[in-house]
Amino acid sequence: MISLTNLVKTYHTRDGQVTAVDSIDLTIDEGEIFGIIGYSGAGKSTLIRLLNMLETPSSGNVMIAGKNMNHLSNKQLRKARQEIGMIFQHFNLLWSRTVKENIAFPLEIKGVPKEEREKRVNELIGLVGLEGRGESYPSQLSGGQKQRVGIARALANNPKVLLCDEATSALDPKTTDSILELLVDINKKLGLTIVLITHEMHVIRKICHRVAVMEEGRIVEQGNVLEVFKKPKELMTKEFVKQVTEPEETEEALKQLFKDNGIGHVLQLTFVGGEAKKPLINTIIKSYDVTVNILQGKISQTQNGPYGSLFISVEGDKDEIDRVQDFIRGQQVEVEVIHGE
Repeated sequence: MISLTNLVKTYHTRDGQVTAVDSIDLTIDEGEIFGIIGYSGAGKSTLIRLLNMLETPSSGNVMIAGKNMNHLSNKQLRKARQEIGMIFQHFNLLWSRTVKENIAFPLEIKGVPKEEREKRVNELIGLVGLEGRGESYPSQLSGGQKQRVGIARALANNPKVLLCDEATSALDPKTTDSILELLVDINKKLGLTIVLITHEMHVIRKICHRVAVMEEGRIVEQGNVLEVFKKPKELMTKEFVKQVTEPEETEEALKQLFKDNGIGHVLQLTFVGGEAKKPLINTIIKSYDVTVNILQGKISQTQNGPYGSLFISVEGDKDEIDRVQDFIRGQQVEVEVIHGE
């Protein structure tokens, strides 16, 4: 569906040349939800704007649905953009227009007849859950409702691709989850390819099938979300994964526990997929001469299955603890010694 080849975007400033997107090769499959994550300044917003040619590449190619976006005339580009919807962090609604009029705006530009416009708008209002709010103005809506209007407007022309530029960053956690659930629902119902950029790993974890991590204009790591969670390679990726796999207080709590010399060995267990459902701790207690104390843990759900992280304290003979670790690894669960030999 989307193929980027050696894509580069540079800007010339008074301080010299700045490379915002640096030699990116990327393929996004039809119907998948693909996440691009990075901190501010990583180049992810520039990258997503290159997809619909709101930014012109300095070099490289952008292929979407079999079309080379670089080689389109202005007329062809306008038509191609109708197949690429986009939603924004701050909604970008027309404040003097009602919900219905905002959603209808792309259809007006396209020249769709009034009766057909009204039918399509009503379909979209139902799809995004805004029944009864069609005559409201943006100022009368909550942040989540405004973003639902933005999503409906982006879908007006039946696009093949939906680009989401920090679409949930301005929303509270509960509203963020409701918008993410809506995007998953739309993806399943319409078979829509969704490209989502964010700086929040929670968003990636919640809905994306695959993810690319950006740093200084480059993609430093990419892959299936569950695999990236399981074995993050780059330091940047490990920082993002830690946002959702460990409670915020984990590091502080463990440091406090380490002050107690009687804590024993502290192990971090990482569960992926079906392993998260195994009665592992119960088996260890029954089968080995050790004492196990659960310190902290969390299981998160991804599009590809569950991912869990559990911190346990194990006390007993060193050889017996070594056997416990071998057993855990034999169950396809990763184990790391956090404290103790």
